[in-house]
Amino acid sequence: MQKLTLSQSLSQKLSPQQIQFIKLLQVPTAELDARVEEELEVNPALEEGKEEPSDEIASADEYDDTSDAQDDIDINDYLAEDDYAGYKMQGDGRGSDEEDREMPISAGSTLHESLINQLGYIKLDERETILGKQLIGSIESDGYIRRELSAIVNDLAFAQNVETDEEELESILYKIQTFDPAGIAARDLKECLLIQLERKTDHTPEVQLAIDIISSCFDEFTKKHYDKITRKLDVEDEEVLKEAVSTITKLNPKPGGVGEGIVKTQYLMPDFILTNTNGKLDLQLNSRNAPELRISRSYSDMLDSYQKSDKKDKKLKETVSFVKQKLDAAKWFIDAIKQRQHTLLNTMNAIIEFQYDYFLDGDESKLRPMILKDIAEKIQMDISTVSRVANSKAIQTEFGIFPLKYFFSEGISTESGEDVSSREVKNQLKQVIEGEDKRKPLSDDKLEKLLKEKGYNIARRTVAKYREQLGIPVARLRKELL
Repeated sequence: MQKLTLSQSLSQKLSPQQIQFIKLLQVPTAELDARVEEELEVNPALEEGKEEPSDEIASADEYDDTSDAQDDIDINDYLAEDDYAGYKMQGDGRGSDEEDREMPISAGSTLHESLINQLGYIKLDERETILGKQLIGSIESDGYIRRELSAIVNDLAFAQNVETDEEELESILYKIQTFDPAGIAARDLKECLLIQLERKTDHTPEVQLAIDIISSCFDEFTKKHYDKITRKLDVEDEEVLKEAVSTITKLNPKPGGVGEGIVKTQYLMPDFILTNTNGKLDLQLNSRNAPELRISRSYSDMLDSYQKSDKKDKKLKETVSFVKQKLDAAKWFIDAIKQRQHTLLNTMNAIIEFQYDYFLDGDESKLRPMILKDIAEKIQMDISTVSRVANSKAIQTEFGIFPLKYFFSEGISTESGEDVSSREVKNQLKQVIEGEDKRKPLSDDKLEKLLKEKGYNIARRTVAKYREQLGIPVARLRKELL
């Protein structure tokens, strides 16, 4: 038997403009061009070019028959499968035992696209840019330039009609060698390893010895003649030598990411560029985030003339309705792009302010515990908005390109009552495991006790979770015969 009943319920509604902003906010820089091109194709009232101050849409309320097409949309349609819950940290809701979920990052690009993109961030004139692009085009899939510079000089002369010499070309090459991934554009393995070692921010005795080994004893190192290295470099501390050799063996011999047994790597396209000028941090949006768009003057004039027309028949009303709908859509899209830029900068500035000490020098130990709620409260926006920014964006710094989610971590309490970043605890855990006796590796229980002795209040299951996130196997699989 069927019954009719009345019930009340509360629900949030989003306007079409809000929906458009949400969708654009989630789009990473690498895909924004395509999204803008798509809008330009479907809306003739939207044009490329600088917006003129007088670009306004005339009112046509008497012809506005488009209200049905602009009904509010249920927010649940857009948040039901929202992924910001997977970003939740301590204090954001849910339990602290929630398993980490792999989150998407900025859309990747090929190695050459990434390098060309980074080329645009350094100050080169038109001629130097041509040289840089020629060098990047000579980089092989594993990240090396094996073609002689003299041959590239000839390539430029014959193919580009650009005269240069090896010295000028090498000066541009050195700049490209500062790009990510570290070690790119090296001419041989020795140069590749040196580039990576010299990029390390902390030149400890082990790192400095590693640089000396590769610079002066590369042949001995490849043949594992450590006694010869000890004599040649007058190394007194055997432990320092072991650490130096360990540092070298952890470097990437194929920075291009393509080789036997290596999966092709995707490289992040940064949405933000951060520079440090004498201790002053300067944040800029990737210029691709600010497309120049304007409302079509011809469409605005067309609407104006239709409004002034004496005819008020059905066909004219339909025409006016169509023109106004396109003009409204163009205005909404331009406003959404501007709002996107403002929100991106607002969010990133808040993250930089929160992690200021880290951004000054890239010292990972200076990262503070930070959750979505911290930034949302700072910028007075919803957590889901911060999630959309952090979940698909990346920033280029002077010490590498990082997805924004890298800077978010839960807090672990210490004996002193302070909170430290889980990233710091992971670093401590990694150091303890690296220093263990490989004949008797430490169990998770023993690792928990050692970390507690260092002042970190951490449970055994959290130790196991962090160990797995670091890609470190259980104790029995770490055992070695020395």
